[in-house]
Amino acid sequence: MDTVSDRRLVALLRRYGADEAERVGARIDPLLWNDVLAVQLAHRSVRKFLPEKVSESHLRAIVAAASSAASSSNLQLWSVIAVTDRERLGRIAELAGNQESVRNAPLLLVWVADLARAARLATRRGRDLVNAGYLESAVLGIVDTTLAAQNAALAAESLGLGTVFIGALRDHPTDLASELAMPDHSFAVVGLVVGRPDPAEYPEVKPRLGQDVVLHREQYGSGAEDGEEEGVAAYEDAIAQFYRGQGLPDSWSERVLGRFAAPGALGHREGLRQALLQRGFGFE
Repeated sequence: MDTVSDRRLVALLRRYGADEAERVGARIDPLLWNDVLAVQLAHRSVRKFLPEKVSESHLRAIVAAASSAASSSNLQLWSVIAVTDRERLGRIAELAGNQESVRNAPLLLVWVADLARAARLATRRGRDLVNAGYLESAVLGIVDTTLAAQNAALAAESLGLGTVFIGALRDHPTDLASELAMPDHSFAVVGLVVGRPDPAEYPEVKPRLGQDVVLHREQYGSGAEDGEEEGVAAYEDAIAQFYRGQGLPDSWSERVLGRFAAPGALGHREGLRQALLQRGFGFE
C-alpha cells in the first residue's frame, strides 16, 4: 500500500542512501511530511528535455514564486531574462562550455544580480550610487538573486517540469552581458534550464552528505565536525555507485579537491573578479 510513510522513506532513501535514511527518518515525525518536502527531496538535475515549449502560464507562475523569495530589506536586487530563441541559445551554449542542455533548452532563465534598477532610480532622482562599489552591495545582489532562482526551481519542479542550474554562464560574463544587452551594474549569477523531462533519460536523485556532517549545533564543530571523517567515508560509499552509473570518477573528496586544490581548475572563472569590476560591482 502506498502510504505517506512509504513515500517518505523512499524519498529519504534516494536522497541519503539506506543507513543515513534510517537515521534521519527516525528523527523526523512522519506527520511533518507534506507535498513541499516531497518535491524538495526529489530534486535532481535534468539535462534531457522533450521539445515542447514551456507555456507562458508556467513561466508566469515560476516568476511569481521567485518574487516571493526573501529579499534583503525588500530591495529586490534581481531580474530574470527568459531566453527561448534557438540561435541565441546556441550562442549562449558556446559561452557556457558548449552544454547541450543549454543549446536545446525549451527555456533558459538567466538570473541577474541587478543593481542597474537602483542606478536608474538614482539617476532619475539626481542621486549618486555611491555604495554600489562595496562588496556588501555585490553580496546583497547575489544572495537576492540566488534565493529567487531556487524558489523558481522548486516551483517549476512542483509543476512537473525539470530543471538544471548552469553555473558555466559565469565563464564569459562580459560576452554574455553583451549577448543579453545587460546594462552596467548587472551580472548574470546563474542560469536555470526549465522544460519537460525526457522520460527516457530521467536521472536518479543524487545522494547528499549525511546530516551528521552538515548539521552543527550552537557552534561550528559541535556535532558535525566531530563525526565528519566517518560521515564523509560513509558518503563516499553512497555516492560512488551513483557516479559509476554516470560514468564519472567515484570519489566525492577528489571532486572537491579537484576544484579547490588544483591550480587552474577554475578556468575562465579565475577572471571573475575583474569581470565584476567591469560590470560595476566593487570589492571595497
